[in-house]
Amino acid sequence: MPALPLGEAGKYVAAAYLVFLAIILIYVAIMAVRLATVQKEIAELADLADQRGADAAREEVRAQA
Repeated sequence: MPALPLGEAGKYVAAAYLVFLAIILIYVAIMAVRLATVQKEIAELADLADQRGADAAREEVRAQA
């Protein structure tokens, strides 16, 4: 004999699944925000590296002239 009748247990099982789904959705949302932040920082670093590379190339040209 189960601890709860199956008619009552179904509500708790459904609630447990909903809580689990909510936790997964929150986790995915947090990871999406972190990913967007990292992508933004990588783009800024790439722009900075390109800018420094262009500055170094100009200095090299000036030094050779």
